[in-house]
Amino acid sequence: MKKVIIIGGGAAGYFTAINAKELNPELDITILEKGKEVLQKVKISGGGRCNVTHACFEPKELTKFYPRGEKELLGPFHKFMTGDTFEWFENRGVPLKIEEDNRVFPEANTSQAIIDCFQNAVDNLGITVLKNHGVNSVYQQNEKWVINTKNQDFEADFVVVAAGSSKKVWDLCKTLNHTIIEPVPSLFTFNIKDKRIIDLGGISVPNAEVTLVGTNLENSGPLLITHWGLSGPAILKLSAFGARILADKNYQYNVLVNWLGQDTDSVFSALQELKKSQAKKQVNLKSPFSDIPRRLWERLVTASEVKNDQNWADLSNKQLQNLANQLTKGLFNANGRTTFKEEFVTAGGIDLKEINFKRFESKKHKNLFFVGEVLNIDAVTGGFNFQNAWTGGFICANAIAE
Repeated sequence: MKKVIIIGGGAAGYFTAINAKELNPELDITILEKGKEVLQKVKISGGGRCNVTHACFEPKELTKFYPRGEKELLGPFHKFMTGDTFEWFENRGVPLKIEEDNRVFPEANTSQAIIDCFQNAVDNLGITVLKNHGVNSVYQQNEKWVINTKNQDFEADFVVVAAGSSKKVWDLCKTLNHTIIEPVPSLFTFNIKDKRIIDLGGISVPNAEVTLVGTNLENSGPLLITHWGLSGPAILKLSAFGARILADKNYQYNVLVNWLGQDTDSVFSALQELKKSQAKKQVNLKSPFSDIPRRLWERLVTASEVKNDQNWADLSNKQLQNLANQLTKGLFNANGRTTFKEEFVTAGGIDLKEINFKRFESKKHKNLFFVGEVLNIDAVTGGFNFQNAWTGGFICANAIAE
């Protein structure tokens, strides 16, 4: 009987174990989890509802959500994709639903549905799960793998490293001659102290465009003002794709914000029209753009050197141009970042050049596999990191079960 040791009791580890055992019941599979509890990230993901995947059903389109791993995941996504994830869970009594923003959750609206599904499968299949079993070392001896924990040593024919992103795991991978791309944070808020947005926490605009000055990185989407600065999908995606660049800049960078997602000239023309049509109305009292909340409008008006009591008719062309610039290319200086504890994702991990993505197997060692966030693969927020775990786990399971 072939023995499989899976290091890590998270999403990728469980998914690999369950699929491998279903494909080949002769396998003897043990999951080693260093903590007191398993599936912790599954539990807290998506505010405790577990954002299982994202409703994007084209492999090529799906890869575009991965700042690192886009090229490597194209082949794997042709083998196990979002639709397969839906089918996999529904076949096991966990129907999924698509929400308005295309994020996918269990219909039960709780991550416990996913945890119970995995736990029941593991129990029914006779997969061993050992908690408080942190792995100290992995090495080869007599064509077998030896896995050393503080409790005992294990021998295995196959080893799967599915222990997420942590220094200890990456140090372990280094002992196996794998290269680690130094980790940097990936999803974070831009810390900005600026009088235009201070004390406006909670205000959002639906379709802003944000550009990192001095790079070709830009993104559009909902933008949220927070206590720390700027956040929301537009910022988070930019932070993911710019993770390396921003780390190199030591998180001192400038951001251009187009609050309306329109070009400056057309906004200037619209403001000239307002000067005629709203001539006797006070500029700062009401936002003429439905996307710009009143409190934000007041700040942008003030920043444009327009006095509080000025009417539209009183505005000079210079003031109108200032206002058009504030609305479409406001410059903000960012200093630092605030990461989300729950959604904490790192850019970094095992160099993808060292992995055979037809099997998720090490190119350096036969029968050594890596799945999930231990690899230098990460995605924007929205269920994509879990899809990487399911795809990698499924392909790895097939390779082991041959």
